[in-house]
Amino acid sequence: MSVDAATVRRIAKLARIAVADSEVEHLQGELNAILTFVEQLSEVKVEGVEPMTSVTPMTMKKRDDVATDGGNADAIVKNAPNIQDHYFLVPKVVE
Repeated sequence: MSVDAATVRRIAKLARIAVADSEVEHLQGELNAILTFVEQLSEVKVEGVEPMTSVTPMTMKKRDDVATDGGNADAIVKNAPNIQDHYFLVPKVVE
């Protein structure tokens, strides 16, 4: 795929970027270089490669997904200006 000058102007307009006529040729080359690189990436064989979270082997830190009441409602609402039965009271904002 190759980008022409009209496409560069259209991309600039869609991105709301002011591009002078003198910059169009340079941007055309830059966009074509980017597209060439993306085409090279499609040639990489990735079958059988496991997804990675890091370049060093590690396991994800996980905890059991267990619903709890928190066990410390008093500590949570301790600094709240207004509370009632362990709930935060806030001023009414919609009438």
